[in-house]
Amino acid sequence: MDTLKIGRFIAKMRKEKKMTQEELARLLGVTNKTISRWENGNYMPDLSLLKPLSEALDISLNELLSGEKDINIQKANENIFNITNYSNLIINKVFKNIYIALMFFGLFLIISALLVTSPESSFGSIYTAIGLCIFIVGFNGCLKKYKVIWQWTLTLGITVLSLGLLLFFDYLNVVENKSVPRFRLSVTYTSDDVIEYNTLFYKVFRINHDTLNEYYIVDNSKKYNVSTVPKSPFNRTDSGIDNILKYKSKYVGDNSNTGNLINSLPLAIYGYVFEIDDTNLVIDYHMTDWQFNENLYVNKALIYNSVSLFNLIDNLESITYNFSGSSYYVNRDNVVDNYPNYSKIFNNNKLNKNNFNKYVENVMNDDDFIENNFEKMLFKS
Repeated sequence: MDTLKIGRFIAKMRKEKKMTQEELARLLGVTNKTISRWENGNYMPDLSLLKPLSEALDISLNELLSGEKDINIQKANENIFNITNYSNLIINKVFKNIYIALMFFGLFLIISALLVTSPESSFGSIYTAIGLCIFIVGFNGCLKKYKVIWQWTLTLGITVLSLGLLLFFDYLNVVENKSVPRFRLSVTYTSDDVIEYNTLFYKVFRINHDTLNEYYIVDNSKKYNVSTVPKSPFNRTDSGIDNILKYKSKYVGDNSNTGNLINSLPLAIYGYVFEIDDTNLVIDYHMTDWQFNENLYVNKALIYNSVSLFNLIDNLESITYNFSGSSYYVNRDNVVDNYPNYSKIFNNNKLNKNNFNKYVENVMNDDDFIENNFEKMLFKS
């Protein structure tokens, strides 16, 4: 349809009827700006207004759609064809707006689910899946003008891309923020404070969950299970040899380095102060030892701290651990002589990380080992 021609015709017939734009607008229930847009050829009247407009201007519907009077049959047939196309165009525009709205609503659900819900809750992944489905339906609807093969090829592509991005950012969140994977296939709980989250491409183990010593292990190759995953009664991320090895030093007098090392070791979470006297170290912990010694936790921590400190600070000779009401003393010779396999941890002037994990970290879960060796190395006063 020639909107410019129809617009000029509307203006001409309005003037012949001696009506202003405002009067015609009032008659049709629209604004005078709408009439102006019609007459300028910028817009066509809505389908519902075509008949009232033709009656107000005292012309036929065919004359209105042709933009001229006294049309012939051929012109009338063209008008029928044009109005059909115009109707389809309006319907398609309405549906396109609906599909776009669906896309935005789907994105809103996805973003809300990721920001508001906890990764531990299954509702987050459910809402994300629903939001993704709504987004894909909207995206597919916006492609209806393309051939079917292209429509569904692009839909499949955006679906795979969207899933890939969700899984990728979920993995980044797990690794960077030490979090539970949101999109998981299964969850396995054990009696020894280990939770296994199994995803499509990797596993996540949450150890000592809901405690101050909670830590995560991301198993990209899926080589561990709940029985074989490295378990420590401490926060392995902070206290494990991979982290504390960077604080290795020749001298205990390096206050900054020694402070960082103590801060990474078990018991630091309860607060402490320390002082250095030549080659001797005194650590005052802000806690009562017996109150926190469930499952021999304090005993395990003191053994672990002692072996770690003597291995990582070359000239350290003795350590005193002070608690509210009690103290423990340990010296290097006593640890070297009495700790099983101590010589295998540090040999050829180099600390062996694998042996440290094998002979120190792993045995911290063995209560019999702790009971048999604690008093051989540490003296309570």
